[in-house]
Amino acid sequence: MKIWTSEHILDHPWEMVTTAAMQKYPNPMNPSMVGVDMLDRHADPSGKLHSHRLLSSEWGLPSIVKSISFTNMVSVDKRLTYKPHPQHPEKTVLTQEAIITVKGVSLSSYLEELMASTISSNANKGQEAMEWEIHKLNAEIEELTAPARGSIRTPMATAAALVEK
Repeated sequence: MKIWTSEHILDHPWEMVTTAAMQKYPNPMNPSMVGVDMLDRHADPSGKLHSHRLLSSEWGLPSIVKSISFTNMVSVDKRLTYKPHPQHPEKTVLTQEAIITVKGVSLSSYLEELMASTISSNANKGQEAMEWEIHKLNAEIEELTAPARGSIRTPMATAAALVEK
């Protein structure tokens, strides 16, 4: 068993980051992620939201590896935790943990280390994907609020319009 951990500070408020996290896939940074299924979502008594999702990926493994089929031998349990930054409310702390287990092969520790390395490099892509999704959400918000801002008149503008008539 191999445990991999990482912590990253996102320069966005927790509400925006968690919204983006739920909509992160698919994205152009992680084309290997082909599906997301929500298995369970609930709030615990303290108000924490827990989401258990199954992510399906296509890693493009060589055909020899596919023919051996490691699906019964490899397990990856990944946990991501998003918390508001304790000193900076406009930022979010992302903590990631992966527990990698390879069973039944002689090179299990080597394979676990290889998978941990892959997860680490993919974490950077995941952060890029979060920024992409947050940018997309901000653009949607701007698009939705722009017409409302254009139709709101200040009392002075309304008074000036009445004087001109």
